[in-house]
Amino acid sequence: MATFNVKGSLFAGVLAAIGASVCCVGPLVLLMLGIGGAWVANLTALEPLRPWLIGATLLFLSLAFRRLYLQPQVCEPGATCAKPIVLRRQRWTFWIVALALLALLSVPWLAPYFL
Repeated sequence: MATFNVKGSLFAGVLAAIGASVCCVGPLVLLMLGIGGAWVANLTALEPLRPWLIGATLLFLSLAFRRLYLQPQVCEPGATCAKPIVLRRQRWTFWIVALALLALLSVPWLAPYFL
């Protein structure tokens, strides 16, 4: 059975979340930077892909969670991955990225409350 790389899963989750939120967060960020125009409205063309990209984000986050918490670590004694601080850093990184991605994905639902 193939093992999933935690960094790869988190990176794929980040890309999927960015893709899922580009239709909503993208125009907001561009307008805050002073960049505008009629072409910004074209970013909403990605809205039909949003549910698929949200699903991909959650899939990759769950793969990273499974790798970090549910699968036993297989490391050679003395290897870098055998050190407890490495696993602790990976878990902290996972939760920071997961919270950031969930915040990014929730922007379309929470944005009306800030307008």
